[in-house]
Amino acid sequence: MNIVDAHHHIWRQAHMPWLSGPIQPRIFGPYEPIQRDYLIDEFLEDLAGTGVVKSVYVQANWQKEKFEDEVAWVSDVADERGWPHGIVGYADVTVDDVRPQLDRLTKYPLMRGVRMQLHWHQNETYRFATRPDLAADEKVQRNIARLFDYSWTFDLQVFAPQMAGAAQLAAACSKVTFILQHAGMLEDLSEKGWAEWRAGMKLLAAQPNVVSKTSALGTFIHRNDSAHIEAIVRETVAVFGSERTLFGSNFPIEKIWTSYEELVDAHADAAAKLGEANARNLMHDTAMRIYRIG
Repeated sequence: MNIVDAHHHIWRQAHMPWLSGPIQPRIFGPYEPIQRDYLIDEFLEDLAGTGVVKSVYVQANWQKEKFEDEVAWVSDVADERGWPHGIVGYADVTVDDVRPQLDRLTKYPLMRGVRMQLHWHQNETYRFATRPDLAADEKVQRNIARLFDYSWTFDLQVFAPQMAGAAQLAAACSKVTFILQHAGMLEDLSEKGWAEWRAGMKLLAAQPNVVSKTSALGTFIHRNDSAHIEAIVRETVAVFGSERTLFGSNFPIEKIWTSYEELVDAHADAAAKLGEANARNLMHDTAMRIYRIG
């Protein structure tokens, strides 16, 4: 089966302050093994022989003022090496008018969407956004709605308690396709946590312009657990359907605890248990369609 990796990063450490200096607490735990440049040659070595034929780069949190530099650099890499095949860049959607930022990115043909991470958690290690309710902010809603004029998607990153607000955001921006990052970032594996996640996923799936990406499923358990991946993939497909679910590796973050081949195998095995047609959607067709990389 041909596979599309709809979420990976390459990076240069010099442009990512969180990778420099002493290790700081992060959502994915200690990251010494990846506290270095992760360039396209290593990425291509990692995916060799795995069946991956296309990939989408998702912004990796360069300094905010260098949002165009990031897209420009990745575009140059793609021109030279033929990978990646799509780019999700960064824009600050909390400003009064995001269009000047978006206009600067229109010159890059591989641009497919924007991500600004909205996830907020009581645990400061898990927190990224400045407050939990950014999805309800009128400026945020207005700016994200403007992505439709550029034919770009929005990569949505929230925790389960934020999903009701995120569903309202999707409803307010009904012409924009939202791609839920990391299948909703299930971090509370208690019975209550699973129930809250399921309820939130149903709210999001009720919005026809939301799809889910099964990426970074090892983030909170710090391992490549086939049973855990299978459970989240199965439940995500049950709610969204395979035509609204896609795979992403989140490499090199997951390289902290697994190999690319082992990660892809775990997801492919989980998809295969849902039947050939569903597996093809999960691992290839949905990503090709949503990110327009066909």
